[in-house]
Amino acid sequence: MGLVHADLNLKNPRTGDQMTVRAMADSGALLMCIPQHVALQLQLEELERREVTLADGNRHLVPYVGPLQVQFSNRRCFTGALVLGDEALLGSVPMEDLDVLIDPARQRLIVNPESPNIAVAPVKSNSLMGGH
Repeated sequence: MGLVHADLNLKNPRTGDQMTVRAMADSGALLMCIPQHVALQLQLEELERREVTLADGNRHLVPYVGPLQVQFSNRRCFTGALVLGDEALLGSVPMEDLDVLIDPARQRLIVNPESPNIAVAPVKSNSLMGGH
């Protein structure tokens, strides 16, 4: 499977500043990552610093900024983002919140075809709700 990219609208809900970025969708990553110039342009506030482990095993302390509204197609979520790298990266946590999927055959990000009109979010497993 090749790299999957998608155009995302990013917005600072506190200021209204927004921009469109081309982001790599990576289900192997957890969080949203944005380059420093995006954080600066959107005037995102540094909330804390987090330690990250990169693919090569090196650890770094990086800013975690927010709040950040992420929009793809008819989906929207609110999250924070790590300030890291030279391109935006959409990880699995915001992908789950947006209810979007990677379509490996067409190498693109898509809205979940099982819920095309509104994002669906599982809250409890059947075992927690008395199911068997």
